[in-house]
Amino acid sequence: MTYAPLPLRVRRPALMARRGHRPSTGTANRPKFWGRHPVTAALANPNRTVRKIWGTREALSSLDLPPAMPVVYADAADLGRLVPSDAPHQGLVAEVEPLEEMWLADLLMEGKDDNRPLIVLDQVTDPHNVGAILRSAAAFDALGIVTQDRHAPPESGTVARSASGALETVPWCRVVNLARALEEIAEAGFWRIGLTGHADQTLAEAMGTQRICIVLGAEGEGMRQNTEAHCDELAKLPISDKVESLNVSNAAAIALYAVAAR
Repeated sequence: MTYAPLPLRVRRPALMARRGHRPSTGTANRPKFWGRHPVTAALANPNRTVRKIWGTREALSSLDLPPAMPVVYADAADLGRLVPSDAPHQGLVAEVEPLEEMWLADLLMEGKDDNRPLIVLDQVTDPHNVGAILRSAAAFDALGIVTQDRHAPPESGTVARSASGALETVPWCRVVNLARALEEIAEAGFWRIGLTGHADQTLAEAMGTQRICIVLGAEGEGMRQNTEAHCDELAKLPISDKVESLNVSNAAAIALYAVAAR
């Protein structure tokens, strides 16, 4: 007897038809976003459920809030107690529901008629890096990013702040098996290029005219061996020998620019 693999799931971004709201995660598990860009982007996303907003009178006066939105007026000191120490809340904090999921196949199908790149992250766990990569993905119109479900940060205020609104617009695919996801990505017509410092060729030399999937590993450890084995080619960025490596979010931004400029 044979079994067909289950489709892989991915977060549903803004501007896509919903299949229905995800059940409430409960107050304790709802992320809190802070800062003007993350909060206003969450409010503008029709696929995001915002449960409650805290803010100063000045900050709230600039928002066009739904009549039924629960609002709590607070001073800066009170808002500071809702977020991590020294977090720049800019007078706004919002409690939200995580975005719902969709199938990876649907995401790949959505981009089948264009040449937008895809980013795959292998055990990149720092929320600042993931947020910054989402921001670069939005800037260079990437199809989305793919991470593991267990070895990646959850949606959080830190991710949202670092993404500066891109968390609401860039699809973020979470998969259980990254190797199987890379196989599915290849079947969709992507050329998978793993970035690593020990490669013999540069990214420019590895890129052709096909759709590009950039694969990056965690800082320090890099990609796991099995992840490298599921790449079509390995490549490096032409950096000076004065530095050993780049921050993964910087490397992602440079790679996305290279794909856009080829």
